[in-house]
Formats: sequence, structure tokens, C-alpha cells
Amino acid sequence: MAGTIQSLILTPPSIVTSPFPCRKTCCLFSRSLRINPPRRSISTLIISRKPSDEIHGSDLANGLNWTKPLMNFASNNFLPLALTSGVAFGLVNPTLGCLADKCNLSKFSTFGIFVVSGLTLRSDAIGAAVKAWPVGLFGLSSILFFTPYFSRIILLIPLQPQEFVTGLAIFSCMPTTLSSAVALTQLAGGNSALALAMTVLSNLLGILIIPFSISKFIAVGVGVYVPTAQLLKSLVLTLLVPLILGKVLRESSRGLANFVDHNRRLFSKINAVFLSLVPWMQVSRSRSLLIMVKPAAFIVAIGMGIKLYL
Repeated sequence: MAGTIQSLILTPPSIVTSPFPCRKTCCLFSRSLRINPPRRSISTLIISRKPSDEIHGSDLANGLNWTKPLMNFASNNFLPLALTSGVAFGLVNPTLGCLADKCNLSKFSTFGIFVVSGLTLRSDAIGAAVKAWPVGLFGLSSILFFTPYFSRIILLIPLQPQEFVTGLAIFSCMPTTLSSAVALTQLAGGNSALALAMTVLSNLLGILIIPFSISKFIAVGVGVYVPTAQLLKSLVLTLLVPLILGKVLRESSRGLANFVDHNRRLFSKINAVFLSLVPWMQVSRSRSLLIMVKPAAFIVAIGMGIKLYL
């Protein structure tokens, strides 16, 4: 009896069997059945929808790939596009351009070009321009002494209206253009400091040389007058003052200098916009005369200008 009681005490109680032995397990399994299928269905939906999303994404990428070359072309050819747009806008609607010309906007645009040139002018570029003095000397000699001789050949060309011939002959005696010389050099990736130095020096020396060149090659029978004092004043106000102002602003603020150096393409485009204002106003002002000119004569004049550049 004692052994039986001891065995009952020491023996662990057996698990009580119930009529539903797998109730807890079945509940867990049923829960897993209820939870897992939605997970599998969501992943199935994601997998099934992924190809369509890839199709839409590829369509969007193709659209962006189509516009990217166009944007690159516009960015790389910003200056020619700006110039042609200015000419076209002046021909289509000259009213606004004539109003801008009356307000002397061309002087403000030239002022802005040289402010930007001063902002982008680095000191090491000035040193590079000084080292390239033989190139600068050759450029000044060709601008001020060599190309004026072409005016005699130009005046012999029978082209109507005569103003085209006279204007191109006077152009061959002129120094470097204020508005476009530096901007075109920057766009081509050349020595902009040297171009800036040639622009300043050719225009300063041109005040003394141009009257003699025009009187020798062109003024006979044409009656051309060069206002030297007014030209010098305009040169100082539209070239030297903004150039010095831009350079002083650059040297006085290191943060501004870094910003300009990291955004040179932006500032070159700003210069291109300023430059495009000049032909826009000129074409707007001369539209009534330009539409009277025969297209053949206009094309011949453009061809003569291109040959002179070459």
C-alpha cells in the first residue's frame, strides 16, 4: 500500500486527454492559414504588377531620353540660339525692341556684359594673358592696321543698297566689338582674359587710329564723322567702369568668387542674353528698311561679312 502511494506521489501526472486534443494547435494553424494567404497574395500582386510598372517607367525614361539631347543641344548652342531668337523677335514684333532702343538698353546690356566679365576674371587668367603677349600683339595689329585695308576692296563691290557696302567697309576699320568679343571667346573655351585685354586696348587705341583709317580709306565722298570725345566717354562708362566694378566685387567677397567659379556656364549664358539684346534692338529699329531689301542682296552682304571674318 505504501509503495503504491509512493509511486502515485512520485509519478508525474499523465496528460489529460481531451475530446479535442489539437484545439490549440488547430487554432494556431488556422490563424496561420488566415494570415499567410494575404501575405502571399500581396507579394503575388506586387510581382504581377511589377512588369507593368517597369513598362510605365521605361516609357517615362524614353520620354526623358528624347528630351535630353535637345536640352544638351540648346545648352551647348545657347549663344547662337539667343542671337537668332533676338533677330527673329525683332523682325516679327519690332515695337518692344524700338522702345528698348529709345531707353538706351544697349548701353545697359554692354554694361552688364563687362560686369560679368569682371566677376569671372581670375588673377591667374591675367597672368596667362600677359604671357600670351605675342598673340595679343598680332591680334591688335590685325584689327587696327591690317583689316582696314579690306575696306578698299569692299567699296569696289557693286551691291545695292549702297549702305551695305559702306557699313561693311566701316566695320572693317572698327576695333573689337565690345559686346560679343569676350562672350564668344568664353563660349569657345578660349583665353577670355586675353580677349578682354584685346577688347580694352583695341578700343582705347582705336579712338586715336580709327579717324585716320576712315579718313584714308572710306571718308572720301562718304562724309563720315567720328566723335572722338563722345566715343572716349562712352568707352569709359560702358567698358572700364563695369569691368573694374566686377573685378572689385570678385576680390572683395571670396564667397562670391567661389559661386562665380562654380557657375561659369550660368554666367556665360547671362552674357549671351545681354548680347542677344543688341541685334534684337538693331533689327527692331531697322525692320522697315530690312524688309525693303531684296533677299539676294542681303545674302550677298552676309557672305561678304563671313569672308571678311575668314
